[in-house]
Amino acid sequence: MITRFLLSNMDKRGYAFLAIVAAIGLLVPLANLLIPAGSPFHVSTATMSLWGKYLCYALLAISLDLVWGYCGILSLGHGAFFALGGYAMGMYLMRQIGSRGVYGNPVLPDFMVFLNWGELPWYWWGFSSFPFAMLMVLLVPGLLAFVFGWFAFRSRVTGVYLSIITQALTYALLLAFFRNDMGFGGNNGLTDFKDILGFNVQAQGTRAALFAMTCTMLIASFLIARGIVTSKLGKVVIAIRDAESRTRFLGYRVDRFKLFVFTVSACMAGVAGALYVPQVGIINPSEFAPANSIETVIWVAVGGRGSLVGAALGAVVVNWAKTMFTSGFMAPYWLFALGALFVFVTLFMPKGILGTAQGWWEGRKRPAPVPAAEPAPAE
Repeated sequence: MITRFLLSNMDKRGYAFLAIVAAIGLLVPLANLLIPAGSPFHVSTATMSLWGKYLCYALLAISLDLVWGYCGILSLGHGAFFALGGYAMGMYLMRQIGSRGVYGNPVLPDFMVFLNWGELPWYWWGFSSFPFAMLMVLLVPGLLAFVFGWFAFRSRVTGVYLSIITQALTYALLLAFFRNDMGFGGNNGLTDFKDILGFNVQAQGTRAALFAMTCTMLIASFLIARGIVTSKLGKVVIAIRDAESRTRFLGYRVDRFKLFVFTVSACMAGVAGALYVPQVGIINPSEFAPANSIETVIWVAVGGRGSLVGAALGAVVVNWAKTMFTSGFMAPYWLFALGALFVFVTLFMPKGILGTAQGWWEGRKRPAPVPAAEPAPAE
């Protein structure tokens, strides 16, 4: 029943997106594991990990599009939820190191030994368990979003004021996590991971499994987000985006709808961060930087706001371009190019890449108008 609901009224773009991501999630790991390295069809582990990072960003973009594109909430702090999910996964990975660390302490991570901590802080308890860590991946970002949204939406904070507050939230977390006494590794963060579920995190097979899991979660998150926006609840959410005051006057509790969507979106961002950390190998306070959240907004705008497929596409395209243009002579000018891209899309492609391409294609398919026949002359 749930599958039927999630797949009901799926358009061609949705089916194409699901098919492409599923194919990538199956073929890329197989090309990495089964095809010899000398073959042109072999996908290297480094390339697979890089594209796994892109897909994590695609999941983050979908989570932001859910609140911005469909609910009208421009959040400039989604990087905070992404980073909190990453830290939850990083804490689990650090507990798996055990006595294999530099200082050989079976309980305390190396940075705590270096700082002369006597015992493991209470908020690290339980992170040796994978199910507990995965619960925290969802609970910590979701709880923060719920508490923040409860006060913000009940106070009817909207527009640019809400955007500034979300940015202030992620900046405050950035400053807090930089402190060594917070117990999260300070400016160095968490790194030097060894195992995940007993498997070497650097092993080729583990990397392939992480890539496949990222594709699976991207598909699941897309289906959940689409299920929300195409349901009756989603119609109310879209009405809030287009005419919030009118929706409130009709009797809907606008703050509750916003709170629900904002919390679900934060949980999705946390999952993206948790998948990102073992593939990249580090999580540090720089992930809280407000610039990261602003960059996520650019991904969604470039791909197409209000289109879940477009948001994912924008994240992949922009980050692929970032990889290409930050390794050569264009490296010092990448931020200027990114800003120019955002301005160009805002002015000339307001519907983003996907929306513009769809409009162009529909315009070509539309038949040319038939000229009206001239009336016959009167006799």
